[in-house]
Amino acid sequence: MRVTVDVKGEGTYEVDLEDRVGNGEEPTYADLLTDVELSPHEVSVLVDGRPVPEDQPVEVDHVTVLRLIKGG
Repeated sequence: MRVTVDVKGEGTYEVDLEDRVGNGEEPTYADLLTDVELSPHEVSVLVDGRPVPEDQPVEVDHVTVLRLIKGG
């Protein structure tokens, strides 16, 4: 499964979750964040404009990520 991760204001990433699925794991939104080098503590993952828990299995092919904390 390929998922498009749109990090608002920073870029878009294509994440391939096939490795995790092949190992019998159900990939979660936290796994997506790890793949794009973000922490669940600093962002919210949105699916169709609604936040989803980081431990929920990924069931869509496009997510939006909003950074909650940004240094300056």
